[in-house]
Amino acid sequence: MSTTSAATATPSKTAARRGPRKVRLDTTKIVAAGLEVAEETGSDTFSPKLLGDKLGVDPSAVYRHFQSKRHLMEALLDAVHLRTVEAVTAPPEAWRDRVIQLADATLSEYCRFPSIAAEAMTLTTHGPGELSAVELLLDAFSRAGLSEEEVVKQYALVSAYILSMASGIARSRADLGELRPADPSDEGPWLDGPILADPRSYPLTARFTLQLTELRDREIFLQGVTSLIDAAERAAR
Repeated sequence: MSTTSAATATPSKTAARRGPRKVRLDTTKIVAAGLEVAEETGSDTFSPKLLGDKLGVDPSAVYRHFQSKRHLMEALLDAVHLRTVEAVTAPPEAWRDRVIQLADATLSEYCRFPSIAAEAMTLTTHGPGELSAVELLLDAFSRAGLSEEEVVKQYALVSAYILSMASGIARSRADLGELRPADPSDEGPWLDGPILADPRSYPLTARFTLQLTELRDREIFLQGVTSLIDAAERAAR
């Protein structure tokens, strides 16, 4: 065997002994990859297998850092909530604008990560993202001049509305597939298709079919938020 051939064979044998490159994981890397998977798939169901593929590991390796899929989804959801809070730019005294900005950012981020948004109504993260959003809303309604009891009630009403409606819109857009807006901040249809109603049985539904199909999801969502804010101001007076 020539010297050149021996030198060529040596690295190959060494690589074979070492086996495949070991990927070093931590929670930050897993969450970042999880967000990428959720955005790329656009699905309303999160895939641990695709997360493993993204990280270059067996999916079971993820659960050395998270006790279960539930704990993984909590971490991903909290990361999304943190993004929504970071999108709020209005000063604290402009409390109405802050609530609207938080709501709008929540809808946008949920539509960007629909499989994570699908968990919003069943998971409580207790993480910095969720706690920051709670603090923002409590501060906003305190500045509105409400009593402490009303502050808590208004927070509960508005947060429940934002989470449930934004999650529902995100899942609806995911179901539409390629028909969903390319940019999560865009508006999609409030209804998935035309309403087929017999005017003899449902005269008003038939009458307003065109107007109903022209409704846009983001516009209706934000109108609801504004109505709740207006109600809070009336309660403060």
